Amino acid sequence: MTTPHNSAATLTSSDGIPIRYRVHGTLTGLPVVALVHSLAMDHRFWDLQAARLEGKATVVAIDARGHGQSGHGPTPYTAQRMADDLLEVLDHLHIHRAVVGGASMGGCVALQFAGSHPERTAGLALIGTTAWYGPTAPKDWEDRATKGRTQGLASLVDFQKTRWFSDAFREQNPQVLQACIDTFLRNDIESYVATCTMLGHFDGRALLPTIQVPTRILVGEEDYAAPVPMAQAMHAGIPHSRLTVIPNARHLAPLEVPDVVAATLLELCAEAAR
Repeated sequence: MTTPHNSAATLTSSDGIPIRYRVHGTLTGLPVVALVHSLAMDHRFWDLQAARLEGKATVVAIDARGHGQSGHGPTPYTAQRMADDLLEVLDHLHIHRAVVGGASMGGCVALQFAGSHPERTAGLALIGTTAWYGPTAPKDWEDRATKGRTQGLASLVDFQKTRWFSDAFREQNPQVLQACIDTFLRNDIESYVATCTMLGHFDGRALLPTIQVPTRILVGEEDYAAPVPMAQAMHAGIPHSRLTVIPNARHLAPLEVPDVVAATLLELCAEAAR
């Protein structure tokens, strides 16, 4: 099957929810990298990686349910359901195996995918993410969701932007910051709340020792949202994993240091092909 370069389409999932996805490249002759974005972003989050991987790998990026142009669907949301949405897109595209990756929320989904569908996972990239947000996570995430619901998503922007990017990057790249803010503010509030609840209750620690594919863990040195110790815990738990701490970067590494992330994805493709 050949899909035109940079084509977008919508698949109706098995529970009836439209899932939007974009294919960067053709589905013949190249390794496939399937990616899931951060909380409150959409598939465009990965455009910089897709541009850098052009001609070397095909990128499939989805809008997670409740995000972008995908449907909202019934709540509660689960990482398993989002992982299955990705699986159904890959099935539709006749992709048997892919390097699967995600950032922040998308990393939780990618970890769930690798644990639930090991035969479909050629490699795993976990970026600015965690297997567990800790014992206070349900309340922490519920507090954030409540503020968004009662005061509006705009009330969270100042909090978010300092966590997304380093001070220097925000100053030097105002257009990237503004694009993230605009995407964040377009979110459906109830879907945002449902996703926050999902993350507060996510616990993928039991999956870690089951991951047997090449795994790369990337974390910004200044990531306050999913700090370095969370990445170290995943690294300790996943066989065959490698951990890279990125100097001076914060949470949204695919946007702040796209070359580092793209190079890591290509390394995974090469290792998975051996």
